[in-house]
Amino acid sequence: MVSARVVLVTGGNRGIGHAIAKRFAAAGHQVAITSRSGHADDSDDLLVVTADVTDSASVDAAVSEVEDKLGPVEILVSNAGITKDGLVLRMSDDDFMDVIDANLNGGFRVAKRVSKGMMKGRWGRMIFISSIVGLGGQAGQANYAASKAGLIGMAKSFAKEFASRGITANVVCPGPIETDMLAALTDAQRDAMLGVVPVGRLGQGDEIAAAVEFLASDSAAYITGTVLPVDGGYSMG
Repeated sequence: MVSARVVLVTGGNRGIGHAIAKRFAAAGHQVAITSRSGHADDSDDLLVVTADVTDSASVDAAVSEVEDKLGPVEILVSNAGITKDGLVLRMSDDDFMDVIDANLNGGFRVAKRVSKGMMKGRWGRMIFISSIVGLGGQAGQANYAASKAGLIGMAKSFAKEFASRGITANVVCPGPIETDMLAALTDAQRDAMLGVVPVGRLGQGDEIAAAVEFLASDSAAYITGTVLPVDGGYSMG
């Protein structure tokens, strides 16, 4: 039998984050998601809390609300993030730093806040949603790639700091996934992307969710500091 846990998924109001949240809820866990607007579709079985991960006070208030209504966060899925793409010579300092602040610093703020309850309970799972772009880079996404690569180094450091307290920290790197963002691409762009995915198709949000669910389970207690690409073979090189 799976132990019911309190789960927090940042940026869980849409896309991959929403697929992860719904999978945990379907398995019987108590699941909260953050949304900058405080709203989310298809959230009957989810607690939706307002949070801006670029603001420490907002993060503290959101996690406090989860703790008050559900209990201490035992599983964190750090998924919230933004993109502000552009070639390096045209990318402003603000566009670079805004993405770093939301994707990397935001992940730090949330993990730091929930780690207190995990340490007290001597059990916890931190899963950071990075990207294959963080492994191999991407033209026009220097800010995004830097933020997602930074999550990997940060998670490995957390893995070493928290291991003695029964807390693991791992990273999942999605490849091209069927989301609203990819749906906005042209047919030519999608075909070019599919041409370098060995399995020949886009991934589904629930396939990322399945990997996250395993890393959050009791069965994955001996896995920490790991980077798991879920990308149809895209990152093999």
